[in-house]
Amino acid sequence: MPSGKIEWITTCLEITRPPVRPPLHRSGKLSLLRAESPTLSFYRYLYNTVGGAWLWHERRRWSDDEVRAVIHSEKVEIYVLYVAGVPAGFAELDRRWNDEVELVHLGMIPEFAGRGLGNYLLGWAVDQAWSKPARRVWTRTSNHDHPKAIAVFQRAGFVPYDQESGLIDDPRREGAMPPGQEFP
Repeated sequence: MPSGKIEWITTCLEITRPPVRPPLHRSGKLSLLRAESPTLSFYRYLYNTVGGAWLWHERRRWSDDEVRAVIHSEKVEIYVLYVAGVPAGFAELDRRWNDEVELVHLGMIPEFAGRGLGNYLLGWAVDQAWSKPARRVWTRTSNHDHPKAIAVFQRAGFVPYDQESGLIDDPRREGAMPPGQEFP
């Protein structure tokens, strides 16, 4: 591997019809709220905290104006899962693709991982994506996301349809991630 580079493998997955499953239910003090025109600092908190362990770097490189333009779009929906009033994770749906919905981001804040909340949030996000007419719902995951990400998406009804690979500049070396940031 060339110095300063890492291998990046992206898997694209899709659902072409709403999955049939029992209604979602989760006990406990849970709430899901849409963050309408979230503040930049709150969005960056969610993105950086959820994605820090998984090397989410793209939006760390974006200017405030670039991020704001996306998260304040009428066709971008950001939903935050709260547990007993505390943010626990988020899902971001992008409806700017005509008759498609992209599940852009989905993940849990580390302290809430491993409780089954991610599966609940994913099922809820998929249902929300299909709440308006769409031809398909799609997402991407990489080899630096949670090791079970592809399997979790497949259990939710997603099917892989494409894969790309290549080398990218290591975002930890160029300042997009905190120095020494490790990931599984």
